[in-house]
Amino acid sequence: MSPCSPLSNKDNTNSLNYTQFLIQDQSRVHSIHSRISKKKSFIGSQQAKIPANSGRSLGTGNFYVTVGFGTPKSDLPVIFDTGSDLTWIQCQPCAGGCYPQRDPIFDPSKSSTFSNISCNSPSCNQLSSGTGRSPRCSVSACVYSIQYGDQSYSVGIFGTETLTVTPSDVFPKFEFGCGQNNDGLFGQVAGLIGLGRDKVSFVSQTAQKYNKLFSYCIPSTSSGFLAFGVTSSVAKFTPLVTDSRGPSFYFLTLQGISVGATNLAISPSVFSVGGTIIDSGTVITRLPPSAYSALRTAFRNAMSSYPSAPALSILDTCYDFSGTKTVTVPKITLHFAGGTDLNVAQSGLLFATKTSQVCLAFAGNTDAGDVAIIGNKQQQTLEVIYDVAGGKLGFGPGGCS
Repeated sequence: MSPCSPLSNKDNTNSLNYTQFLIQDQSRVHSIHSRISKKKSFIGSQQAKIPANSGRSLGTGNFYVTVGFGTPKSDLPVIFDTGSDLTWIQCQPCAGGCYPQRDPIFDPSKSSTFSNISCNSPSCNQLSSGTGRSPRCSVSACVYSIQYGDQSYSVGIFGTETLTVTPSDVFPKFEFGCGQNNDGLFGQVAGLIGLGRDKVSFVSQTAQKYNKLFSYCIPSTSSGFLAFGVTSSVAKFTPLVTDSRGPSFYFLTLQGISVGATNLAISPSVFSVGGTIIDSGTVITRLPPSAYSALRTAFRNAMSSYPSAPALSILDTCYDFSGTKTVTVPKITLHFAGGTDLNVAQSGLLFATKTSQVCLAFAGNTDAGDVAIIGNKQQQTLEVIYDVAGGKLGFGPGGCS
């Protein structure tokens, strides 16, 4: 068994606790459910492509890229998140406290290009749509506040700064959060970059250059990428849907699931009740209860020759592969509108803490009306293409490994 195998036990020694990791993932899902339950041709030379890496070495189950803030620039790792809009990083002074991060905390006083955004500016007045909370004033400066489903939070000054994506892709006066009071389960990254659809998101702020077109590949073993402005693979597309319950999220129309060559007997109406989003920040895919039940039954039938193992938090279909030389896992395919399929890679089928506890990497929602979420585990190795201006999302094979 190689160290990079999804069945490898090597990662048990790092700082990421798997049970806590799954609890954190479930908290994010609860937050998304809560938020949503409230009420073109690829043309142009403007493009950028930067490495995307697993955050496990930094204590997070999400993926990060490194971008530069300020003048002179400070290169900092930030989680990229399609389920968030506001980009923010930790900043000095840490008036309310900052969590430990790997790199020095950004000091805006040492940057010649940082500027506060005033309270009465249109940007400050529109901030609540990207954070879910109304901004407030502090000595005429706009103060943002954002809280996530696991009770992680960031509070600080809403300002502008020079953001460097690549040496040739530099954005002056980029609006972001300079967090002076931050805590939660962010690992040791500096913050996050918001790739949602709100006006404050990176996607919207860079639309003139990148035309709201981006893609990423989440790796299973090596390095992936986050790209803007152009895509490289031949992909099949499904329409993006806008839902008034959560207009910033990327909704898709999931219509069915196959295990092996069998299309499961699930009515498309099962998926339409709560809808479906794709999210780079959720790890484990969540399905409507009846859809997950059908998937679980078919998967267990196909895996009946392997001994079962205890459940792991939200993952209830687990196996003991100790002493097993070869494991054959059935293929799982998600079927979307427009005849577009997501063929889940082998690395996206199972979640392993050790060879004696390897689990199906899907979970069921509690309520049939909760939104289904396609998590990043099931997106691994594919190039996932967001053509926001064109209103479509695509899956391209072989994006990374």
